[in-house]
Formats: sequence, structure tokens, C-alpha cells
Amino acid sequence: MITLPPELLPQLGDGLWHLFAVFLRVSAMVSLLPAFGERSIPTRVKLGISVAFTLIITPAAPAHFNQPDLFLAVRFILTEILIGVVLGLSLRLFVLALQTAGSIAAQATSLSQILGGAAADPVPAIGYLLTLAGLALAVILGLHVRVAQFLIHSYALFPMGTAPLPQDLSYWGVQQITRSFGMAFALAMPFVIASLIYNLALGVINRAMPQLMVAFVGAPAITFAGLFLLFAGTPLILSVWSGALFASMQNPLVGLP
Repeated sequence: MITLPPELLPQLGDGLWHLFAVFLRVSAMVSLLPAFGERSIPTRVKLGISVAFTLIITPAAPAHFNQPDLFLAVRFILTEILIGVVLGLSLRLFVLALQTAGSIAAQATSLSQILGGAAADPVPAIGYLLTLAGLALAVILGLHVRVAQFLIHSYALFPMGTAPLPQDLSYWGVQQITRSFGMAFALAMPFVIASLIYNLALGVINRAMPQLMVAFVGAPAITFAGLFLLFAGTPLILSVWSGALFASMQNPLVGLP
């Protein structure tokens, strides 16, 4: 039987508590991360990803010793989970921006009913395609490395056990949601412009030739235009989206007063 020296037991306890403290923030964030926190990924895989990130980040995270008081320990645990959820939501909003952009584009180009239930979330086919392509591009560009850097940097922004102020957190959350919807509309702008031009042209043709069934003539045109814009504009859309995602990971506090 192997016995540890008595002087090593406090160090072992502090090390396990430090590992657990890092795991709290990491697991809460991983559950909402793009690519790693999707619904289609099993819970065991997410747990393994959280453990892997924890082992990577623990040596760089500042040490925090165990709290002997139960109330302080519970407060510490809830604070770390809250910080992890907030950081994860700030990145999850980028995925929602892609899905919203795809929904706007699908509604504008009459493609909203094609393969609408193919994904875990009920989004149109364009939104599903943009989301899947965006997540694949982010992983190819080294999302796991950026996430590890982001988590290590988060301890300088949000020290361990220190909860953010409610007024700052609410203001920051509103700014993040506003930016997400603004980005979604900006990414879908080519499809909205094409829909506007199509409806104006259709209205002019209908006024000039009332007996013509303009809907039968215009529906194939707007469908082809939407597919062409999707083919030609997806590289630019994903480039803008990935740049904004990684810029937010470098400066997550953008929007704070």
C-alpha cells in the first residue's frame, strides 16, 4: 500500500481544488461553444473536451485555494459557472447570427421551406448550410487554439471567484445581442437587395401587363438568383463572420462603457 507523506496532502488538496475551479468555467463555456457545444455532439464527448481544455488551461490559470466556508465555496462555484456561461454565450451569438442571416436570406428568396428540418434547430436550408460551413471553417482556422487562448485570457478579464457587476453585464449583453442581429442583417444584405429589386420589377411588370401571371415567371428567377448569390457570396460571408468571431475572442469586452 502506497502512503503519501502528510505534508503533501494539503498540496494535493489545493491542486485538486484548483483543477476543479478551472473545470467549472471551462465546462460551462464548452457547453455553449461553437462546434464543440452543438446539440448533435454527445454529452460524453463534451465532457471529454472540457477535461482536455481543463488540463491545458490549468497550468496557466492563477491558483485559488480552497474556501473553508461552505457559503463562500458555493458562491465561488456559482460565480465560475456564471462567467463560463457568459463567455460561451458571447461566442454562441455568432452561430445564431449565421442562422438568422440564413433565415433572412431564405425568406427573401423564397427558399425557406426547402429542407427546413434537416438540422437540430428548425432553420432553413440556407441557414443550415451557412452554419455548417462557418463551423467547419472556424475549426479549420484553429478554433481550439483560439478557445484555449481565450480561456487563459479570461482569467485576466474576470479573476477567479470575482463576479462581474450586474449593470456592466446587462449592458454588455445588450450590446452583444445588438451586434449579433446587426451582423445577421449585414450578412444577408445581398439577398435582401435582390429580393427588393425582384419585387419592384415584378410590380412594374404586373402594372404593365395585368393579364400575365407574373408569379409563375418570377418564382424561378428569384430562386435562381438566390442560389447564385449563395454560391457567389458564401466565401465572403464566411470570411467576414470568421474575422468577427476571432476578433471578439481577442477582445471579448468590446461594447462595455
